[in-house]
Amino acid sequence: MFSKEESKKLRQEFWIAFGKSYPRKWILYNTRIKGLQFKFDFDVKKARVAMDVDTDNLERRILLWEKLISLKSILTDEYWPEAIFDDSYLLENGKEISRIYLEKDNVSIHNKNSWQETMQFLDANMKQLEAFFLEYKDIIDNLE
Repeated sequence: MFSKEESKKLRQEFWIAFGKSYPRKWILYNTRIKGLQFKFDFDVKKARVAMDVDTDNLERRILLWEKLISLKSILTDEYWPEAIFDDSYLLENGKEISRIYLEKDNVSIHNKNSWQETMQFLDANMKQLEAFFLEYKDIIDNLE
């Protein structure tokens, strides 16, 4: 069991190591599409790469989600075969968003032995997500 301070230190160490091992400017929040962002997540049980549709405007969220669903076969055929689509994903704070994501189970940010494997997972899958996004950004952004 780790104290809050030890856990915080391990998280910082991991993300610093990830940034040094995979130095790259990721798109993340800079999609230039309001309410659409990419995220990395790594906790004590799993790692995740996600595309979130997170906006307080429900109509916009629905339109963005419908665009992404219209591209689902391309995303799963060419980029992320194992993608999970969840139109009503609940965050820990209780907020509902729409999310497309991939998870890697049986890794832990508290276990340094799983870090390299997790870094490879995060890097490879975010690169694929960004490649998809850059190829289809104009379609996603056209909310008519």
